[in-house]
Amino acid sequence: MKRASKHKAGFVAVLGRPNAGKSTLVNALVGEKIAIVASRPQTTRTAIQGVVTLPGAQIIFVDTPGIHKSTTLLNKRMMDTVRASTETDVALFVVDALAPFSDEDIHALDTLKKTGAPALLLLNKSDKVAPKSKLLTLIEKYKDLHAFEEIIPISALKGEGLDAVRKAIVDRLPQGPALFPEDYLTDQPERFLAAEILREKILHLTHDEVPHSVAVMVDSWEDTGAVLKIAATIFVEKPGQKVILIGSGGEQLKKIGMRARQEMERTFGRKIFLSTFVKVQPNWREQPEFLQAIDWRGMAGV
Repeated sequence: MKRASKHKAGFVAVLGRPNAGKSTLVNALVGEKIAIVASRPQTTRTAIQGVVTLPGAQIIFVDTPGIHKSTTLLNKRMMDTVRASTETDVALFVVDALAPFSDEDIHALDTLKKTGAPALLLLNKSDKVAPKSKLLTLIEKYKDLHAFEEIIPISALKGEGLDAVRKAIVDRLPQGPALFPEDYLTDQPERFLAAEILREKILHLTHDEVPHSVAVMVDSWEDTGAVLKIAATIFVEKPGQKVILIGSGGEQLKKIGMRARQEMERTFGRKIFLSTFVKVQPNWREQPEFLQAIDWRGMAGV
């Protein structure tokens, strides 16, 4: 008689340099959008947990900020978040297969090595690499730099190679009971998700000067049942950035608000009334109390 296999559960840190596609990958693996995505470095500012419950296994993904050298207090806190996430059962090291190899990759690999966990190398955007000999060269380079247990070409955007990733993870998870309920998806409170959705739309619609200087805080949250009323303040560091965000006649802010409201309605499954305000908060990236307030733990009162 065949014995039933024991249940597995554990944490999986998703590491890599900025803009490698880590958040897109986590969203694809979880099957829901739990992390915002933009084509700009340092979009993710905190560790975000996404939970996948499979028959016989539960995977807790920890999406981390892109590994980079710190310059501001905000960046230092982001890297503290990465270091705190290195105590993990399995590590995924995500590489943009189209990006030239650089010192940033070496720096990110140094962080990976500190985990001591079995590591999988995921070569994202492999479907776009041509000729394929370039992919083989990249694989050989990474083989020389770290003892990866598996190397898997993927496309996080198209979902290619993700079944192989899930299997490789489950094979290496420790035995143990599920750590979260079966329908649990993320540890992020709704207020934080709303703030992140609004920040994502700002990243998509504004110029290079604005994104790194933008923070969003939800000021009020009123759920009437039929309608969810949200008021949020967008903080920037310079008056000129406020002008860019608002736009001529307020058109840019209206566009940002409309796109954010539409996604919030899809995410929360109800009608949203969204009010947005823009405020100048000079040098907010160096202010500890402000950084605590915009962190999801601050919004949740943790």
